[in-house]
Amino acid sequence: MTDTVGGTPPGPPADGTGGATGGAADGRAVGRADGRGGGAAVGGSGGGRAPGVDGARGAGAEGATDTGGARGADVDGATDTGGARGPGGAQGAGGAQGARGADAFDRDDLPVAPGATRRLLRSLLVPRRGRVALAALLVLLQQAAVQAGPLLVAYAIDRAVPALRGGDRGPLVAVAAGYLLCAVGAGLFQAAFVRASARVNQDVLLDLRGRIFRHAQALSVDFHERYTSGRLISRSTTDVESLRELLGEGLQELIGVFLSFAFISVLLLWLDLGIGAVALASFVPLYLLVRAYRRRAAVAFSARSTAIAAVIVKFAETMNGIRPVRAFRRERTNDADFRTLNHRHERRNGDAILEMARYVVGSRLVANTAVAAMVLWGAYRVASGTLALGVLAAAVLYMRRLYDPIDRLAMFLNSYQSAAASLEKIAGLLAQVPAVPEPAAPRPLPAPRSGTPGREVVFEDVRFGYRTGGEVLPRFGLTIPAGQTVAVVGSTGAGKSTLAKLLARFYDPSGGRVLLDGVDLRDLAVTELRRGVVMVTQEAFLFSGTVAENIAIGRPDATREEIEQAAKAIGAHDFIAGLPDGYDTDVRKRGGRISAGQRQLVAFARALLADPAVLILDEATSSLDVPGERAVQRAMDTVLEGRTAVVIAHRLSTVEIADRVLVMEGGRIVEDGPPAELIRGEGRFAGLHRAWRESLVG
Repeated sequence: MTDTVGGTPPGPPADGTGGATGGAADGRAVGRADGRGGGAAVGGSGGGRAPGVDGARGAGAEGATDTGGARGADVDGATDTGGARGPGGAQGAGGAQGARGADAFDRDDLPVAPGATRRLLRSLLVPRRGRVALAALLVLLQQAAVQAGPLLVAYAIDRAVPALRGGDRGPLVAVAAGYLLCAVGAGLFQAAFVRASARVNQDVLLDLRGRIFRHAQALSVDFHERYTSGRLISRSTTDVESLRELLGEGLQELIGVFLSFAFISVLLLWLDLGIGAVALASFVPLYLLVRAYRRRAAVAFSARSTAIAAVIVKFAETMNGIRPVRAFRRERTNDADFRTLNHRHERRNGDAILEMARYVVGSRLVANTAVAAMVLWGAYRVASGTLALGVLAAAVLYMRRLYDPIDRLAMFLNSYQSAAASLEKIAGLLAQVPAVPEPAAPRPLPAPRSGTPGREVVFEDVRFGYRTGGEVLPRFGLTIPAGQTVAVVGSTGAGKSTLAKLLARFYDPSGGRVLLDGVDLRDLAVTELRRGVVMVTQEAFLFSGTVAENIAIGRPDATREEIEQAAKAIGAHDFIAGLPDGYDTDVRKRGGRISAGQRQLVAFARALLADPAVLILDEATSSLDVPGERAVQRAMDTVLEGRTAVVIAHRLSTVEIADRVLVMEGGRIVEDGPPAELIRGEGRFAGLHRAWRESLVG
């Protein structure tokens, strides 16, 4: 018998407990694959619910329920209630939320620091400021060419036509040539502007999508449990598309409107001070209309972005859980739920459109009233001889050009409010920080103390609890010598999977330390930790790609020969060679081309290739049939040799390979010893073993 429960007071809260995110539900195993830096947690998740969360590629899978565990990046559940939540308080960039954290996730309203949206947009545009300046210069020249037209018309009426009556055609020819030159120049400058702005637009969108994808991968498992991947998809598609519309179309309209206003205001004041003053005064009610529209539209577009994300979430959940949907005849219920969400999006979209319609009607009313008033006043002045007819004609043309962009400004404001709401949600996502951060000063692992690859694992007065409940592990102490295989058994919720997740550092403890050869896991660089500790879970997650590529995730720089040697050692070579293209066979999405047992063998080959010091097997055989379980158990003998191993077991047949068995209850170890010794006793494990033997006989 060895270490059970420690008795010293817990240490200070672990890193991440007051930061962005927390933990995941006990009992929903989370697999993680990280192609970077060698080894990775392999597999998917237990219970047919929680998906694997991939650090390198961001994929995942889940079943039909609403309360799965960690979610990957290509599927999701209907709500944010996935699993229990881990420790931690504040969400976002360090701002405390307290009890509002969960509400913010449920509302799809992550907190954003003041000015974060502007800083995000600035960070996207500043690296491209040279091309932005070029685009601005081109549109400036284009507007100058366009606004010269009415001046030429005024000159033609007041000078060229009288000269023509006197037999001089020169001024009229000059006006015609100038007008043609301005039209051609405006077209050329417009084409150059569209080309330059399109390049900036595409570069910004490429950068932003990459940031979202990379940041989503870097966030902790707890974040993915509460922030469904359907929302991540919405952020990287629908919300990014809103920004594309702003940069591709709205930005040109905005620049055109402001330059038109500047050019025309100056020209009107130069042509006639009174007319210019009337034109400028008419912009006071227009400014008030714009302010009111922006205030109301911001709310409408934010609600619309949330509504479309909910539609995507429901659609992705249903399609990824199509088997249980069909098996339990959920079609009508899902259809009703989807119809409700779709109608809600329709209403939110309608609200946004109505806000724009109100603005357009009001702005046109102001513009038409101003033009009509100016024409009447100008006609009176022409009749009285205080205003030239050509000046009035030019002023009317300029006034129409001044107010015609108002509709275009409405389209820009529509794009702007949509993009602003989307950028705010993206900024909120990018403001989230991992609850399991990289250490500021990483410590290396010492050289192995023995000839075997295994390392000593110590849980030193560890405390851990999820967001939704009390502590799962109260002052937990455990020492696993290097090279020892430990099986952990117990009822659901006893803390078995929590133990595995802390050892894999999917979460940090809220008190105490988890040590690997005397080094706190929080002090290890993530690449070294992933090389040293690997998890294989119940549902082995395979990516679209070849068998060889999936095995190589354990060590991306492995040669083809090393990949095949790992498969042979596991006993997977024969079935792989029998596939249509052998190791080059595409296993398709989630490895659907091969059986569950074969996928598990590939996962073990991946783990063997990674050559970790510590291996965690979280219910790795619980979903297999008897032949598949036997094949995997033979593979386990090879993989575990010389390594420190923690085996979370529901099937007691798995326990037979262990050197030591821990029986957990309520987050504490209640029995600890060699399997044979515990079987001979009268404790809980002996009772479990007798019940298992009787079930085999029955």
